[in-house]
Amino acid sequence: MKNIFSFSAILCCLILVSSPIFAQNTTKEINFEGLKIIYKKTPKQVITASLFIKGGTANITDAQQGLEVMALNLALDGGTKKLNKDDFAAKADKLGTSFAASGSTDYSTMTMTSLKENFGASWEMFNNAIFEPAMDESEFKVLKDQMIAQAKQRESDPDTYLRKMATEALFGGTDYAKTPEGTPASLETITLADVKTYYQNLLGKKKCYLVVVGNIDEKELLQNVKNSLAKLPAGQLAKTPTFKSVTTPDAIIKDRTLATNYILGTMNAPKYNSVDGPLFDFAIRILYDRYFVELRTKRSLSYAPAASYNKRTIQQPLANLYITTIDPKQSLLVMTDIINSIKKDGFTEKEVKDKKKSFLTRYYMTNESSAAQASQLGFCEASGNWKLFDEINNKISLVKLADLNKAFNKYMTVIDWAYLGKQDQVAKEDFKQLAK
Repeated sequence: MKNIFSFSAILCCLILVSSPIFAQNTTKEINFEGLKIIYKKTPKQVITASLFIKGGTANITDAQQGLEVMALNLALDGGTKKLNKDDFAAKADKLGTSFAASGSTDYSTMTMTSLKENFGASWEMFNNAIFEPAMDESEFKVLKDQMIAQAKQRESDPDTYLRKMATEALFGGTDYAKTPEGTPASLETITLADVKTYYQNLLGKKKCYLVVVGNIDEKELLQNVKNSLAKLPAGQLAKTPTFKSVTTPDAIIKDRTLATNYILGTMNAPKYNSVDGPLFDFAIRILYDRYFVELRTKRSLSYAPAASYNKRTIQQPLANLYITTIDPKQSLLVMTDIINSIKKDGFTEKEVKDKKKSFLTRYYMTNESSAAQASQLGFCEASGNWKLFDEINNKISLVKLADLNKAFNKYMTVIDWAYLGKQDQVAKEDFKQLAK
């Protein structure tokens, strides 16, 4: 058994040392004809190019929820003026190329991933989809029906509904309360004309940036960009989403007969690109471990208790405490007691030492692919500085216990609770707050 563990440790070290992320830093920022490009050359034979569009839910009204995501997906998946959807998909399959669009509260993306040998042909398809999408009525109807079905499914899923409850309670009346993928009601009202008009005015150099990761020479990349995305209009600056912070203790209880009860606690957290960001991320990982040991292993209160740092709401990141349990009263007490214990006594030197190893191992292994690196680089840029992607190793290596405890105590104060389950199993006073 000891030899197995030793081999695993050696393997992890080899993976990290040989990882392109640990290689000499080849990431650079290029301003090419007014378009910002974040370019990272790696040995990988798979190349990912992601166009990030800033603004997110600030770009849409309440009635337009889902519109941006629908427009981007229809552009990338609905065929072009040169190739219908089926022919476009067939050509992509032949090249081994994939296209995807997604949206979040702060930005949306249009992404292409291709083999190095087929980058030129794949980029041409990407370019045609962006600049000359078919926007066909029949494909629009199919996509709209799919998005409505997915929205209804999200509302019926307890986990998703719980997070929606918490989001609306905290961010109500702000851009962060909007759902990027849309609601059944908002999606129903969107027409193809709405999509075409919105898409026509969406893309511009002032609100877009390109992230490219893979084995492609800078000269080749810029030549491809010159004949495509460099032709984008300047456009308008992106709006910054509006938001609120957690300022007062609260507990929202929604009665629903379920096999287990769902609980989510929300607190303020530091911005990822701040001094406290990596420290807080690190601290929450240790809190997650303590939750797992105490709530699952020792007390069997839940199969999947969790603590997480939600940094994807970039302007107002959040700390989340989560559990599904048949004993909500005891679970709530234990969850807050664990945090209070850390606030009083702090983390331990052993926890910090051990977590440094696993934190960095997990970070680099989850960012092995070109697509994952492009996504993380783009997120870091949206957070304020793409360089954080390459700096995280040094920041975590230098974490000190005193700084970690200080960052944890600074933000772990007021909790906004959301509860979905049997109402007779809890009372308002069961939703504990933290010690001052």
